[in-house]
Amino acid sequence: MTIITSSNTHIKGSTRDYVYQIIKEQIISSELKPGAKISEKEVAVKLNVSRTPVREAFLKLAQEELLAIIPQSGTIVSPIDLSIVEEGRFIREHIERAVVREACEKFDENLLFQLETNIEMQRFCMEKGTHQRLFDLDEEFHKILFDGCNKSRSWRMVRQMNCHFDRVRMLRLLSNLDWKVVFNQHRQLFEAISSKNPDRAEEIMIQHLKLVIVEKEQLKELYPDYFK
Repeated sequence: MTIITSSNTHIKGSTRDYVYQIIKEQIISSELKPGAKISEKEVAVKLNVSRTPVREAFLKLAQEELLAIIPQSGTIVSPIDLSIVEEGRFIREHIERAVVREACEKFDENLLFQLETNIEMQRFCMEKGTHQRLFDLDEEFHKILFDGCNKSRSWRMVRQMNCHFDRVRMLRLLSNLDWKVVFNQHRQLFEAISSKNPDRAEEIMIQHLKLVIVEKEQLKELYPDYFK
């Protein structure tokens, strides 16, 4: 049984949402590794909640294929399914290439400043080797693009479909597979948006979101037990 610990993150919503978010974050970060067994009872004790919201959180995570509830056996963390990773990546590529083109038209100095500040924070985290914060800044960079184009609902939909994709992204950061590649692509996206060059921005976004295709075999070699 892998121990669930509470999070320092303030999570709005129900107790179920609280439990769900903590477990989901720990699956994506590989604190809860594929194949690890977890139980409603122990999670409820560790998080000081009743078993009902834990059961509801487990069901929601099972619907997202992050947990596998096996009758007579228990609940385990699902392995990373590369077919789900690819579907999530496909959706992101086709939506984000359109978003980044729109960003070239709509982004003003304030939004450009937000992107530039984010990139500078990425540089700092890369130098310090803080992979979790780098992952969060990567998320924030893309969220700024969606929010700046008034596509916040689309961002939430994309996020919902990308749990397995995020697990691979986090493994990439944990493996230290040349973080400069992702950083440089973000910087190039910023430059293309700043210069209002939608063709260049779309080209870089496609390359950026296909990075996982190039590196998945290397990650499978490094973490053979993590994948389906």
